[in-house]
Amino acid sequence: MKKRALLIMAAAVSLLPVKAETYNLTLDESIEIAKEKSYRMLTLTQELNIARYNLQSATSRLKTHINMNLSLPSYTETVRQKADSTGVFFSVRELTYSSGLTVNQPLPTDGNIFIQSGLSSFRDYYNGTRSANLSTRLGFRQPIDAFYGYNAIRSTLKSAQLAYEQSNKSLKREELNLVYDVSSSYYNLLSLQKRAEIAQLDLVRQAEAFEISRNKYEAGLIREVDALQMEVDLAEAQSNYDMAVLSHSSSTNQFKSLLGIQLTDSVTLSSRLDYRTIIVDPEKAVQLALANRLEIREREIQIDLQRLEIKRQRAAGMIRGNVEAYFEKVGTASSSTNLDILNSVNNSWNNLTNRPNNYGIGFTLSIPILDWGENRALVRSAKARLGAYTLQKEQVERDIETEVRNLASGINSHLKRLQLLEKNVAVAEKSFEITLQRFSDGDIDSQSLALERNRLNTAYTSHLSAYINYQLALADLMRKTFYDFRNDAVVE
Repeated sequence: MKKRALLIMAAAVSLLPVKAETYNLTLDESIEIAKEKSYRMLTLTQELNIARYNLQSATSRLKTHINMNLSLPSYTETVRQKADSTGVFFSVRELTYSSGLTVNQPLPTDGNIFIQSGLSSFRDYYNGTRSANLSTRLGFRQPIDAFYGYNAIRSTLKSAQLAYEQSNKSLKREELNLVYDVSSSYYNLLSLQKRAEIAQLDLVRQAEAFEISRNKYEAGLIREVDALQMEVDLAEAQSNYDMAVLSHSSSTNQFKSLLGIQLTDSVTLSSRLDYRTIIVDPEKAVQLALANRLEIREREIQIDLQRLEIKRQRAAGMIRGNVEAYFEKVGTASSSTNLDILNSVNNSWNNLTNRPNNYGIGFTLSIPILDWGENRALVRSAKARLGAYTLQKEQVERDIETEVRNLASGINSHLKRLQLLEKNVAVAEKSFEITLQRFSDGDIDSQSLALERNRLNTAYTSHLSAYINYQLALADLMRKTFYDFRNDAVVE
């Protein structure tokens, strides 16, 4: 019974409604929420982390690497065949302990210096012998073509740095795209919210006009057809308001999804249509776009990577060589007596101190003599691709300049239209008040009042559209120049 009661309580708790939050948002607040909660920005942040870790990995390749290998122990019992005999097999039963330590220091010249130390102890149970080996080697290797041809370490590091820079700029570009998308969605929702308010205001005005017409009809001052027309207009105003509310509700859910907040949360937007007068200098906008746009930097990165590819391809046809040297100390010990590991290792150490040093030095060359122009053709192909990337960069710069100039001119035009329509709204409101009074006084009919009402609604919606177009154009210019003209500041 207790278990059943607990299950019922758990089910009841799960059915309780989740507490919804209420958001009263401005545009800037909406953008901050989207940057923090939207899945789009969270994914982009992870992409930037990937590039950062790849850069760390490339940088770490220039640092000292230390590796140790241990065999504690390795036991083998099997049958093997002698390499210099046919059909001769022998039994093997052996126990091996071994350890090896390698310290490797890559050099910026694409070479490396290393130290290798190893210790091994081997026990052969069939022969009854135990042996040990102790060695230390200090070595150096340097490819000579790294000085005049292709340096793999530096090229890899350069590629990782360019990839990180590209990812960082991509994150900033997508962040600005998100700002624009949030702005677009915000103003779309604000437009529907304002249209719902306009429709509600129109409904109130029409209800007032309907009440006046009904009283005048009952008093015999107007015809029945005029009263019926006012009733139809009232029903149309009610329908327009209902549709505006429905559209606003649907757009609100889309806006919540974009911001990354719960659909059960309540969202209202600031309905003030405030704006700042921004006069955009097209020359300044173009300069900022050419300096900051990622599309141009991407082409520059392509060009830099292609230059590295040309160097790598050209080096493939050059004389290549390696300088190698080493110094080594080796000690061995083998005994048929039943020695333990420590005594065996001690004997190998004594042998190491008494044995002469081992050393070696070498210089090897690889000289291409005849390839029938294969590598030369590949180098020319890489140079042609470099030329194509250079032309693409110039075309991108031209397209960006055209785009930004048109956008800057459009912003100035939107501003002039917005200022004009502000005056138009004020005139339309005053005209409607006069017309409504004249209708109340019986000087005009319902048709004239309807025309004036439609004119007022058109003035409201035209002003709203001009305001939204102006704000979106500024947001679009910001993402295409990486510069906030509203606050006269570079986007960090």
